Amino acid sequence: MTDAATPFTAADLAELAVLVRSGFPESRHLGIVSAVGPDGTRALEFGDATSLFLPRSAAKPFQAIACLRAGAELADETLAIAAASHTGADPHVTAARAILDSAGLTEPFLQCPPAMPRDAETLAAALRAGAGPRRLWFNCSGKHAAMLAACVANGWDTGTYLEPSHPLQVLVREVIEEFAGPVGAVTVDGCGAPQFAVTVRGLATAFHRLATAPPESEAGRVAAAMRAFPELVAGQGHENTTLVRAVPGAVAKSGAEGVVGIGTASGHAVAVKIADGADRAATLVALEALVRIGADVSGAAVLRDVPVLGGGERVGRIEPGVAFA
Repeated sequence: MTDAATPFTAADLAELAVLVRSGFPESRHLGIVSAVGPDGTRALEFGDATSLFLPRSAAKPFQAIACLRAGAELADETLAIAAASHTGADPHVTAARAILDSAGLTEPFLQCPPAMPRDAETLAAALRAGAGPRRLWFNCSGKHAAMLAACVANGWDTGTYLEPSHPLQVLVREVIEEFAGPVGAVTVDGCGAPQFAVTVRGLATAFHRLATAPPESEAGRVAAAMRAFPELVAGQGHENTTLVRAVPGAVAKSGAEGVVGIGTASGHAVAVKIADGADRAATLVALEALVRIGADVSGAAVLRDVPVLGGGERVGRIEPGVAFA
């Protein structure tokens, strides 16, 4: 481990998963995984987990913690949507709009891009109505609404809330460093908000701390909301939703480009980065790592069986890679 972490390179990667079609290895997913035990110390790592990477939306629970600390009035559904990558379904829009209403703001204050809903039924209804993209349908609108509410609570400028030097983003960085360790770089996320690079090991540690936080703390409140309303955090049918419903006390949050962080009630936690950015193997790898370190995630066994289809029939599966062997 070097004194200053650097972005991962090809040399830092391990083979985490392989797609096998009719007995033939078709694709291999390389990446980095770090898992920690109940005491928060590392229990399993493949690849260089001290390398920097971008957690993307897996950072949202910690951004929500910062909004709470800044005085945003969030609870239950509104706190869950603040940590969400939602699909634009009506309950998602309702929760995000409720945050804006409580702060005396309207949809145009959001600086996330306009988008169409990702929820199939909501999208079909929008197309039938001839509706165009809107900011509340963007998957990060709950996070942006919470950031705006935090600004209003402090009298901070709402027009520049996405600038890295804005007081809110300074606080977000402080929270991320508190939970995940030093920030090694600052970039711009897909929604326009600052994105802070940390290590894969740091994100695993952060999810351990999130999952085991005292209930009365800001982190404990965020974790409780994510557990209570997983459909708001990720949407119906999402792997995160299935996992949280199947494993009591778990918290889970995926991020773009093959990222996922999971923490369990026992304190076992894991972070995964798939180097090629594919999402399809990330949860499988994360659960495999948790099983290897003794975490009980048996309720989510269905997520460890990722089928490969041919002609509509199962002809293979995605399997753990040679790193696990």
